[in-house]
Amino acid sequence: MPAKPIGLEVSLAVAEAVRLCDADVVAAYPITPQTHIVEHLSELVADGKLDAAYIPVESEQSAMSSCIGSAAAGARTFTATSSQGLALMNEMVYIAPTLRTPVVMAIVNRALSAPINIWNDHSDIMSVRDAGWIALFAENGQEALDLTILAFRIAEDRRVSLPVSINIDGFTLSHFIEPVILPEIEEVAAFLPPFDPLVKLDIAKPISMGLLAMPESYTEARKATDDVLLGSKAVVKEAFADFGKRFGREYRTVETYRTEGAETVLVMMGSIAETAMTAVDEMRAQGEKVGIARIRLWRPFPVEEFKAAVAGARRLAVIDRHLVMGAPDGPVALEIKSLMYADERRPEITNYIVGLGGRDVTREDFKYITKKAQEPGAHVRPRYDLVGVWE
Repeated sequence: MPAKPIGLEVSLAVAEAVRLCDADVVAAYPITPQTHIVEHLSELVADGKLDAAYIPVESEQSAMSSCIGSAAAGARTFTATSSQGLALMNEMVYIAPTLRTPVVMAIVNRALSAPINIWNDHSDIMSVRDAGWIALFAENGQEALDLTILAFRIAEDRRVSLPVSINIDGFTLSHFIEPVILPEIEEVAAFLPPFDPLVKLDIAKPISMGLLAMPESYTEARKATDDVLLGSKAVVKEAFADFGKRFGREYRTVETYRTEGAETVLVMMGSIAETAMTAVDEMRAQGEKVGIARIRLWRPFPVEEFKAAVAGARRLAVIDRHLVMGAPDGPVALEIKSLMYADERRPEITNYIVGLGGRDVTREDFKYITKKAQEPGAHVRPRYDLVGVWE
C-alpha cells in the first residue's frame, strides 16, 4: 500500500532524509533558523538511528572544513547553515567545488546582517551564487525532503562530484509542520548507490588536493569546474526522472502553474510560490491571463528549460528576494534579462523585490505585481520595484 503522509516539521523532515540516505558524517554548528535540522540529527546519532560521526565544531567555517575533509576521505557528508553562518563559511564554500568534494548542505535561507535579522530572504544563498555549487530551491516540506535525497544522488554521481545546496525558506517553511511521505530506507538505498568517490585521500595511494595554482593554471582549473557544473544539469534531470519513476513524485528544473495562454508569467523561487498560486487562481477567476514559472534549479541555470516554460508569454514579472546593492535589478532578474536578451521574441521583463528580512508576501502583493507589469512601458523603467515598503 502507498505510504501515508505524516505531520512533521520541515526541518525534521530534512534530518530524516539524511538518516534515510545513511550519511557517514555530519559536521555542524547551530544557527537560527537551521538549528532544528542538526539538533535532530544529533539525536538520531545519539539514539543509534543513524550510524554516523557527528562533529560539533566551534564555527561554521570549521564545519565546512570538516565536511570537505570527510568527503575527500570518502564519507557521505552533510551539513546545514543559515545567513551569517554561510558568510563565515565563505572561504571554504568556494574551495569545495574545485576540490570535487560532494558535500550536501541545507541552507535555511535567512537575511544577512546588518541590521541583524533572523527572518527569511535569499541574501545568504546569493552571497555564494558564483562559488560553483549546484543549488536547488524547495517549495514545501515534501520537496525539501525529496531534494535532500536527490542532492546526495546528484552530488556523488562520478560525472558530477560537486557539492549541492538545498535552499529552504527560513521559518516560513523550515519551522512549519506539513504532511510528508517518508520513503522506506530500503527504497532510498535502491535509489542512492553507495558512495564511490571520484577522488579520495588514501594513505595507500597518496594524492595532493588544493595545491597552489600559478597564473598559468588557475584559469584552467576554474574553467574545468564550471564545465562540470554546466554538465551536471543532465545528471540532475536524469535523477529527477528516476526519482519520479520510483517514488511517484515528479520534479522538473522549472515548474509551471497555469501558464497555458498566460500573457503575464510571474517568475520566482522558493515557498512563496504557493501563496502566488492562490493569487493566480483568484486572478484567473477574474479573467486575468496570468501564470507562474518557478525555478527549482538555480545553479546550473536551466536556460533551455526556462525559455520553454515561458514561451508565448508577453511579459515576465520576475520576483526577487535579494537586493543587489548598486544594481538596477535583483539577481534572478539580471539572470533572466541576460539570457533572454538575444531572443528576437523576448517578452517584456520587469523586476520586483519582495519579502526582505521576512516581510510578509501576500496574495495582494502578487496582484499588485501583475497589475504593475501590465502598465505600458513598465519594462523600460530604470530600476526594480521594491514591493511592500511601508509608506
